[in-house]
Amino acid sequence: MEIRPYDDRPDTGDVGAPGAVPPSGAVRPSVRLRGLRLSRRALVGLVAGGLLAGGALVLLPGVSGHEAVAPAPGPRARALALTAVTSGRPAALPDLAVLIGRQESLVRARPRDARAWAVLGSAYVARGRREADAADFPRAERALRTSLKVKAEGNAEALGALASLANARRDFPAAKRYGEQARKLTPKEWSAYPPLIDAYTGLGDYKRAGSTLEKLLELHTGPAARPAVMARASQVYRDRGWREDAEAQLADAAAAAGTPAERAAYLADAGRLAWERGDREDALRHYRAAVRLDPDRREALAGQGRALAALGRNGEALDAYAAAVATRPRPEDLLDLGELYESLGRGGQAGEQYALLRKRLRQAESGGVDEDLLTGRFEADHGDATDAVARLRAEWARQPGIAVADALGWALHRTGADEEALTYAAVATDAAKGGGVRSAPYAFHRGMIEQGLGLAAPARRHLEEALRINPWFSPLDAPEAQRALAALGPVPDEPLPSEE
Repeated sequence: MEIRPYDDRPDTGDVGAPGAVPPSGAVRPSVRLRGLRLSRRALVGLVAGGLLAGGALVLLPGVSGHEAVAPAPGPRARALALTAVTSGRPAALPDLAVLIGRQESLVRARPRDARAWAVLGSAYVARGRREADAADFPRAERALRTSLKVKAEGNAEALGALASLANARRDFPAAKRYGEQARKLTPKEWSAYPPLIDAYTGLGDYKRAGSTLEKLLELHTGPAARPAVMARASQVYRDRGWREDAEAQLADAAAAAGTPAERAAYLADAGRLAWERGDREDALRHYRAAVRLDPDRREALAGQGRALAALGRNGEALDAYAAAVATRPRPEDLLDLGELYESLGRGGQAGEQYALLRKRLRQAESGGVDEDLLTGRFEADHGDATDAVARLRAEWARQPGIAVADALGWALHRTGADEEALTYAAVATDAAKGGGVRSAPYAFHRGMIEQGLGLAAPARRHLEEALRINPWFSPLDAPEAQRALAALGPVPDEPLPSEE
């Protein structure tokens, strides 16, 4: 199947904002959440059964983005959307559209209402993230700056939303700054903590991310907030390599979620965990359940494509990717689709996706998003590896997270600088240096770097680890790992040490 170019309709314009400013090593947490403790098998049962099938929002075929068509939400749905947006929980796109329209009208009528501006900015952030539309981020910043201008002191809501906006733009130093200000004002509000956890993780400060989660788990959160707290705990556990804990928290979160959109988000996260451990069927079940509940959940649509391709069902995989990239595609999905085409020997179609990827990266950067990590990853494998190294060095200096360490190490390898590359690959894969996440791509990169240095034994160990974690982790790199292992040959026989 051929993927047609995505729909690149013009944006609808900004809301006038009077006075607006233009854009500018952890210990496992000991506190456990109370509530249901579901096994992976129990979550699969929920996915397969009818419990998760109700309440899905249905959009007309082929319609998504700002022009999504859905029944107008009633008062309760509007209230849920408002609560979700202001607390950072997942919300459905139709509900976000209604909320944004309401808040735009409200700030026009009451331009001195600081909270109305803050809610509008938060809603723009949420929609920009959901739709992969960075054009919403300058709108969000103008709204939030206006809120702070109207109410300069004690405006925790605007500061917290600015932290979320900075995280969405991958500006983790700014997210840390705003997040710490917001938490200082509202230390007992659970919603002040997730943006800080994201910021610390992006900065490579995993110890502080863990301690912040500890403080979050110690708060007495109500039933509505508890699923989001569980999901945040799952993210930290996954980053530290505690996979079973991460899966258990997501199982609880999906079971307790209060809306279809929220449940779909947690099921999509569960699909990602299943994919990362190489369980193609389980990943596909979770992704499909997420899409049934929320047809606009693009990471779940792309996840279906990834899992189907790993199962050898390439036609269905391309159909799933077609839905994921039809309108305002996420750059990472275009990269995955391009690599799938390349693995199938369809270089021309791969090139089309890579060209769209470059365009989407430029659009994201125009909205203030730092895309140097993804650009560096792409250039290292499909473009200018020297440019990738320069970008990723600057990214590492500014926000040295594990993903940046892995990408920089791989880019250095692609330029032939394997000795330096190994230092970064070790950071990404060595728990003692911060790299606790169990990642097949990271292990593959380290193994290939070690092979380039002639370190046969560690290279063999890491390549085998990559294929053991997920034998299908990449349509291009998994076969390369197998070829590299074959080239290394079997483990050589060595004589036992003699007894003296």
